[in-house]
Formats: sequence, structure tokens, C-alpha cells
Amino acid sequence: MTKAAKEDLLNLEKFLCFSIYSAGHAFNRVYKPLLDKLGLTYPQYLVMVALWQEDNQSVRSIGAKMYLESSTLTPLLKRLEANGLVTRTRDPSDERSVRITLTEAGKTLRDQAEEVPACILEATGLDVETAKRLNRDLRTMRDQIDAVVREL
Repeated sequence: MTKAAKEDLLNLEKFLCFSIYSAGHAFNRVYKPLLDKLGLTYPQYLVMVALWQEDNQSVRSIGAKMYLESSTLTPLLKRLEANGLVTRTRDPSDERSVRITLTEAGKTLRDQAEEVPACILEATGLDVETAKRLNRDLRTMRDQIDAVVREL
């Protein structure tokens, strides 16, 4: 391997993972003022989006969709409950399971949140089709990496 090739191995700008990581930070900077208006953090917003898609989910189900352990998700859900956006109740058919349900305030917040995706798309400078393709490719890559990790 040439000296130039060896130097490229540890060139930060050539790391796909760094590009994704730093893009995540850029997204967070765009989301913050939008979500501040809603009174949500980004992880809280993701939980709310999951519940707007399908209300009355178990903590385990939400965690699987967000790739989070319930120990990470529970404090976030408690804050959403304290803010009056969700309720947490034990599942009567399985006391070990906690179900999360939107309150009326949580359902109403959806109307205000509908402007967020368009603002984010605009900030990316991508057209809708390019954004969809990139999103699909990133999900495929994530799923491939997850498959490899499960085999380790």
C-alpha cells in the first residue's frame, strides 16, 4: 500500500460514518428551533411521530422503532407524560408491559408539527425524489450493518 493510500485510511472527510455523524449534527441544528416551538427535543419528537403514526403502543414497540433500549426510552416518556402529551399505563393483559397513549394535547400537537418535515427538506437543498432515494439507501445500509452486528 502506498503512503498516500495509507494516509487516506485515516482521513476524516473520507469516512462515511463521519459524514453521517456530522450530517446528524447539522440536522439537529436545523431541528432545534423548530422543535423548541413545539416544546420537544428531537428524541421526544421521534416518539411523538411514532405515536401519531400508531397510537397506544408498548414501550418495547416504540423502542424497536427508534433503536433504543427501554431504559433509555423510559425517562424520555416520563418527561412527555409530565408535559401532558402522553399517558403511560400498565397493559392489563401483561403487567410487565407499559403502553403509551397520546393525550388530547399530544394529538393536537400533531397539527403544529406538520410544518417540520417541509422545513427540514428545504434545509437539505434536496428535491423530494433525491431525499427519498437517500433515505431508502441509508435504511438499507443501516439494516445491513445491523445484520452484521447480530452475527458477531
